Amino acid sequence: MFNNKIEVAFNKQINEELFSSYLYLSMSAYFASIALEGFSSWMRVQAMEEMIHAQKFYNFIIERGGRVTLDSIAKPQIDWKSPLEAFEDTYKHEQHITSCINKLVDLAIKERDHASNNFLQWFVAEQVEEEASAESILQKLKLIGDKGNGIFMLDKELGQRVFVMPPATK
Repeated sequence: MFNNKIEVAFNKQINEELFSSYLYLSMSAYFASIALEGFSSWMRVQAMEEMIHAQKFYNFIIERGGRVTLDSIAKPQIDWKSPLEAFEDTYKHEQHITSCINKLVDLAIKERDHASNNFLQWFVAEQVEEEASAESILQKLKLIGDKGNGIFMLDKELGQRVFVMPPATK
């Protein structure tokens, strides 16, 4: 039987992941509106990854005999002052998600739910990668500043990212 406290918390995390996807789609639209298609593409890939994260929680809840309960998704921000500000927000958001995952691990340990703890370890590792990726782009944007050529070079680099389905989507 799936622990009720963990079921509720995992359902909340589905909403966090869906909001993340929604936020990154909004950022993608923002970047497209200022003709930064590489940035836009990078964010669309990020949005797809977040959707997969939500699906992993969804599948796990069902696999454990729980009930998925979907909630409303908050409206994301739609405009930023600059690519730098958008990636500052991206990095802060990834830190927020890391905090959410860490709290879920703490709960799984407290509730002695070893299967949930094991499941969450993938997300612990994923968040290290997510934060590092966002911070790397943020640092590049800080170095570039308002220099158009640097932004366009970074835009080209970010446009090379492609979505890769994770090996196990459960």
